Amino acid sequence: MEQELKKVFDQKFLTATTFAMEIERIVQREEDMNYIDAIVHFCEVNNIEVESVSKIISKPLKEKIKCDALKLNFMKKTSRARLPID
Repeated sequence: MEQELKKVFDQKFLTATTFAMEIERIVQREEDMNYIDAIVHFCEVNNIEVESVSKIISKPLKEKIKCDALKLNFMKKTSRARLPID
C-alpha cells in the first residue's frame, strides 16, 4: 500500500529524482539535445516555467548542465588551480 501511494505521489508531483531521470531519458532519446535543451523542452511540453524547476535540479544534473554551458561558451572557464610562483 505504501509503495503504491509513493508511486502515485511521484507521478503527480515532480521530485528531483524523477525530474533527473526524465531529463536523462530525453537526452538519451534525442541525439543532438543537450541537458539545457532537454530541460527547456520538458518544461515546454509540461507547461512548467523554466525558473520553477531550479529547485528540483539535483547536484549531478547541475554538473552536467555546467559542462554543457562550458562547451557552449555560456560560462567562462575558471581554473582554481594555481601554479606556485617563486
